[in-house]
Amino acid sequence: MEMINAIGRRKSSVARVYLTEGTGKITINKKDLTEYFPSAILQYVVKQPLELLEVVGKYDIKANLDGGGFTGQSQALRMAIARALVKINADDKKALKQQGFLTRDSRRVERKKPGQPKARRRFQFSKR
Repeated sequence: MEMINAIGRRKSSVARVYLTEGTGKITINKKDLTEYFPSAILQYVVKQPLELLEVVGKYDIKANLDGGGFTGQSQALRMAIARALVKINADDKKALKQQGFLTRDSRRVERKKPGQPKARRRFQFSKR
């Protein structure tokens, strides 16, 4: 099997994934998964598509993550892995789509407006 590449995005995070057959090693920005995402929850989020299709330990994943915070990065990586798995086997698309791993979550932080302390919060109104 040749190298399969895919891209995933979430908020301002971009994940580029390169998938090859191997032993299940996940490398992110030249660091191990457990080193890059110390939180067990984020590691679980990244491995969700692999566990759903029961292919944990079958593919080596090399990823480049850029921008955003750790939550957005982990979800962008999950999407990129799911897209790469669909490129390998198109029959898996239905299961991944049902779980929502192929859907781009386009929600972003709303910008702060002038004359207000936050995006929607307003200063307390005083009648007199």
